[in-house]
Amino acid sequence: MFQPIEGWSVGELRSSEIHWVVHQYVGVEGGYLGDFSYRTHREFYSAICDLHLDLDAFGGKTTRERFLAILSGVEGHQQAAILRGIAKKYPQGGEHFRTPQAYQKLLELAKRCANGLSVQASSPAITSDVMSRALADANTLIQSAGPTHAVDRVHTALHAYLKAVCHAQSLETSPGATITNLFKLLRTEHPSLRDLGSHSDTMNSVLRSLSNVMDCLNPARNHGSLAHANDALLDKDEAMLVINAARTLFQYLDSKFS
Repeated sequence: MFQPIEGWSVGELRSSEIHWVVHQYVGVEGGYLGDFSYRTHREFYSAICDLHLDLDAFGGKTTRERFLAILSGVEGHQQAAILRGIAKKYPQGGEHFRTPQAYQKLLELAKRCANGLSVQASSPAITSDVMSRALADANTLIQSAGPTHAVDRVHTALHAYLKAVCHAQSLETSPGATITNLFKLLRTEHPSLRDLGSHSDTMNSVLRSLSNVMDCLNPARNHGSLAHANDALLDKDEAMLVINAARTLFQYLDSKFS
């Protein structure tokens, strides 16, 4: 029997959402899950979802029970791939209950699972080709492989963004300037960071703390990501923290600079 996920976290499906996908979107009749056969169900994950799972590692005697066990037992980005596969196999309108609203809900669940992050991605007004490509790579990796695989790309995007802002302000930077160097330069020279409102002392303290965050992003990228052949990578939760921190910086700085 299907058991609810223990230790549910942001980005993963709740048991009620899994029940909705199975019973109110795909549909169950006579114990069968949609029009899945044993064969097409086994082929579904690799052929449509681009996932390579050991299906025999999951319980369940019927396709419905096995599907429930798999969807509840994999990580958030894998759940997203399965939901996108369901959307391909069962598009809106195939049955009366697969309404446009239900289809949109399915895609929103997939998006949330793929992201798994509490700070949403943004499209900064000040940009560069390197930054845009790095952000696009990061979003793809978050959805397909999880946040640990995207740490390097997010770091690259933030580095490229700070360079682009300095260039827009005609601020001279050294070729090897790190994100910490660039942020320090902008804090000192950019007019938008000189006037921080009626609580400037407090906000300057926040910016100094953000400088410490910047310092920590460098070793996280260099020693805990796939930027190099590191033996010990950041775990999922820590990678999510790094990406959330970088996205927070993106959102605040782009709001100030643009």
